[in-house]
Amino acid sequence: MSLVDNPNCALTLYTNPMSRGQIARWMLEESELEYQQEILEYEQSMKSAEYLAINPMGKVPAITHEGKVITECAAICAYLADITTHISLAPAVSDRADYYRWLFFAAGPLEAAIVNRSLGVEVSAEKQRMVGYGQYDMVVDVLAKKLTESDYICGSHFTAADVYIGSHVIWGTLFGSLPERSEFSDYAGRLSERKGYKRAKAIDDELIGLMQTSD
Repeated sequence: MSLVDNPNCALTLYTNPMSRGQIARWMLEESELEYQQEILEYEQSMKSAEYLAINPMGKVPAITHEGKVITECAAICAYLADITTHISLAPAVSDRADYYRWLFFAAGPLEAAIVNRSLGVEVSAEKQRMVGYGQYDMVVDVLAKKLTESDYICGSHFTAADVYIGSHVIWGTLFGSLPERSEFSDYAGRLSERKGYKRAKAIDDELIGLMQTSD
């Protein structure tokens, strides 16, 4: 396990186990980098002056590394892949077309389409060009087609893009924000068997259990 209790550790994860912080945790466990954690509560420490100095948005996750702050899950995944030198979690620069394309497809059209759908936001045909993703069904079809082409986003090699996109797909299959399709369930199944995913899930599940017990 890469989690350490060392105040001098150069890498810190700020998170809440019931948040998108699970994405950053998974990426950290895949990287096998040493890190420490700061668990924040939504209406307390997450809105404290100390944390707002790190992320003025007052949300998690965030990481700090050697005095630098990185927020937003896609950026955290890409950054951690870049500083991980002992494991290849990003393609060579010359092979990053799919990596960047689909990483930011998930951060933009996919997340926006899923969130709007979950909130019951209906976009009229006349305004679909304004929302960027067009329509939910089209976004779903585009992603599903991509996932039929190879085991992972960048072919046969697992990368940080799979952590970010895979998190959306895994959650979508569990909570119904994505339709039941074999393309999604097969991809989610492959990713859920990864050791890094299992380690991260075990840590966050334990933290959630402790929070629920203390309530």
